[in-house]
Amino acid sequence: MEEADKSILLTLARDSITTYFKEEKPDISKAKHLNQKLGVFVTLHKKGDLRGCIGFPHAIHPLYQGVIEGARSAAFGDPRFPPLLETELSHIDIEISVLTKPTRIHVKRADDYLKEINVGQDGLIINNAGLLLPQVATEQDWTAGQFLNAICQKAGMPFDAWRDLENHLYKFQAIIFNEK
Repeated sequence: MEEADKSILLTLARDSITTYFKEEKPDISKAKHLNQKLGVFVTLHKKGDLRGCIGFPHAIHPLYQGVIEGARSAAFGDPRFPPLLETELSHIDIEISVLTKPTRIHVKRADDYLKEINVGQDGLIINNAGLLLPQVATEQDWTAGQFLNAICQKAGMPFDAWRDLENHLYKFQAIIFNEK
């Protein structure tokens, strides 16, 4: 992805949040060419702490539309946080993760999952119920086993649910960029 396109998407994400406060639509004129359907997540940080993260693991929206929806949902619809206040906007850093198509990880034994996951490169989805972006494992300094436990917890499952081969694990990669 071109640096100019990354900049356009980051500006669009911020504009999506700013215009929400004014009950307006963001300006999409510079982003319309970014219309390939891709999975995308928008993450908000406030002074280094998570402040919201919402997105679409599957390619259901044109990229620019996914950024708009993800930014607004991360700011105002993440159930882990109260809606963003306009006064917080200047303290928010925006990060965008553009995802590859998730692929199912096929193994014969559960322990083989540990060899199939590249910590820091792969994100994980289990049963389409929980998702962790690739950068989460790096930020938390997790091993592959800890990453697998965490994805189960995120999905509301027991820590070791990944060991049950009836559960479906998927991995994906992401192009990650931010305002910093």
